[in-house]
Amino acid sequence: MKRYLRSARTRDADPAGAGAADPAGLSSRPLLENLRFPGCRPLPLPRGRFEEDFDFDEQLEYWDARTETAWVAETPGIVHEDTSRRLLHLVYGIATARGAPIRAIGTIGLVERDAGGDPVRAMQPDETLYLHPDRTVFPAAGPLVIGRHDLPDVVLEVDHTTDIRPGKLPVYEAWGVPELWAVVPEGARRRRPGVTIHRMVGGRYRSSPASVALPGWTAAEIHAALTEPVPSARTDRVLERVGRTLGEREGTKPDDVPLIRSFTEEARAEGLAAAVHAALQARGIRLTGPPLAGSLVGASREKVMAVMAAAGACTDEADFRRRLDLPRR
Repeated sequence: MKRYLRSARTRDADPAGAGAADPAGLSSRPLLENLRFPGCRPLPLPRGRFEEDFDFDEQLEYWDARTETAWVAETPGIVHEDTSRRLLHLVYGIATARGAPIRAIGTIGLVERDAGGDPVRAMQPDETLYLHPDRTVFPAAGPLVIGRHDLPDVVLEVDHTTDIRPGKLPVYEAWGVPELWAVVPEGARRRRPGVTIHRMVGGRYRSSPASVALPGWTAAEIHAALTEPVPSARTDRVLERVGRTLGEREGTKPDDVPLIRSFTEEARAEGLAAAVHAALQARGIRLTGPPLAGSLVGASREKVMAVMAAAGACTDEADFRRRLDLPRR
């Protein structure tokens, strides 16, 4: 398909689909009429070549079987790519505070097929988020098929040189994507920077000041986070707030993440060791052997009580270690 699209640039595209035959089955489907794709250029792409390969050398905004036309954007630049990639790192912070993973798929192909399995239309988003990847139906290979695989909870589109409103937005709405975030970064062409959250309400998109999928994360906060050189302390607090809200709703917490649980257990062990050292030093006993904290990682309540009891009853360091069967020198 890459070779075909490259060679197609030398031919005239027919964006209106004049004279294109109507493939069997498409005439009975609801049509999305008068779609426009500002900032994109049309290239002819016959139905027979579409299935050959879904890997484009340029960003596919939209492909339609009726017109046999692919609309492609210019090769993504650093502003476009940096904006969408930042969301991945921000969402990791939310997932950590939530205590459960959030999966970011990136630029996956989304394809609608007719009853016979033939492709009807296709798009590629800039980023896709799944809040419950453990119970989500993903494609084993190839594109995500509308109606067969689970839709993303959130789709992100970056309008740096494009405008999704007259084209991709109606298609996402028709497909039923729950939330669509349209991000206009700084320096965008003819557009005011900001984030618009389109939320599905009664089968139609409505603009919302905040996300429902990532509860309470406002459009203004999302825009600020996506445009900061590095996440600020304020953004970190916002990510924690959103993640903890999700966790409270779903009964999860940060310690449910194995890595965070490991860090937490190490911190608790360090704190307990410091308390034991202080108690022993108050009695004139100084621990000089192997570090104590390593023996206290993951200590049960009973072990903690035994450690504190030994610190109050031992006669010297050797006696303390003997009572707890701790390593000696």
